[in-house]
Amino acid sequence: MAESALALTELGAVFFVLGLLARLAGRIGVSPIPFYLLGGLAFGNGGFVNLGGIDEFSEIASEIGVILLLLLLGLEYTATELVTGLRRSWMAGLVDIVLNFAPGAVVALLLGWGGVGALVMGGVTYISSSGIIAKVLTDLGRLGNRETPVVLSILVFEDLAMAIYLPILTAVLSGVSFLGGLEALGISLFVITFVLVVALKYGRFVSAIVDSPDREIVLLKVLGSALLVAGIASELQVSAAVGAFLLGIAISGSTADNATRVLEPLRDLFAAMFFVVFGLGTDPSTIPPVLGWAVVLAVTTAATKIATGWWAAGRQGIGRPGRLRAGAALVARGEFSIVIAGLAVAAGAVEGEVAALATAYVLLMAILGPIAARVVEPVAKVVLRTKPAV
Repeated sequence: MAESALALTELGAVFFVLGLLARLAGRIGVSPIPFYLLGGLAFGNGGFVNLGGIDEFSEIASEIGVILLLLLLGLEYTATELVTGLRRSWMAGLVDIVLNFAPGAVVALLLGWGGVGALVMGGVTYISSSGIIAKVLTDLGRLGNRETPVVLSILVFEDLAMAIYLPILTAVLSGVSFLGGLEALGISLFVITFVLVVALKYGRFVSAIVDSPDREIVLLKVLGSALLVAGIASELQVSAAVGAFLLGIAISGSTADNATRVLEPLRDLFAAMFFVVFGLGTDPSTIPPVLGWAVVLAVTTAATKIATGWWAAGRQGIGRPGRLRAGAALVARGEFSIVIAGLAVAAGAVEGEVAALATAYVLLMAILGPIAARVVEPVAKVVLRTKPAV
């Protein structure tokens, strides 16, 4: 009874504080992700207060948070949109990988973290935050701008790249052989291709299975399916998160819209717990030694993302202000960078400093990204001395 009372008290305090932090983030117009990470740092290992009564719940909640993040990301796309976006943006996507994966990988090698550390940090610096970017574009009223489809196409490519990268990372972290890694990659590519074909030809049947006019039934069916698919995918070494993402792609139309509305509050709750748990497991004293490297990566990868957007938008005939807006929109990093670092830390296959560097980097980029998107237009007017393109 005493342990249960302690767990309920700590859990209630965590949820209440998360609500206050989210409200503060909304007031100042930034993503709540940095605040959640800071909250975890303050109340975790080496923080002000050590919350030890919610370990079991927080671990499973954080796993569900990752699954729901990827599930709802998949619900935003149809298989047709993914294929179209891939055809449109494959060259820009390759440029994006080269420019933004390399800085993280190079820094990891310089710090002596080896090939595994390079693979992890490369992914951390590569992937932009779709959630932060979508919110910023909406808040700034840029969804109708000419450069926005370019930004969205690059994000689609990144999401598909994650569907291949995460199974490879999972295999490497588990210590499998080279042949085992190839096998994991082969299974992943087969599953992705199979799901896309099923979604293109038979997506309406998948949607019909989970559809219902009753919100409670939709919630239970979609959440249950996501957890089931994630578990099976994990057994196949495809990554639970990727399994949830692919399920989301297979659900389309009004069913996807209904599922999104029902699951959004759950996603926000469990995703917040995921960021808090990552912060809880990071010792704040490990951050100052890597803070300089985090700043170097932040400056470097902000520049490389801007260069990516500039180049990609230029290929579509968009003017210089639009190219700058496209690049600045891609700067933010957030949820998926932490997902990658979290997988590595949980597997125990990397140095503990990886979590510290990833935390400091995401804290900087989740704040810098929205600021860059807001200030780039007035800067473009001054520096380029031209009217912004629509």
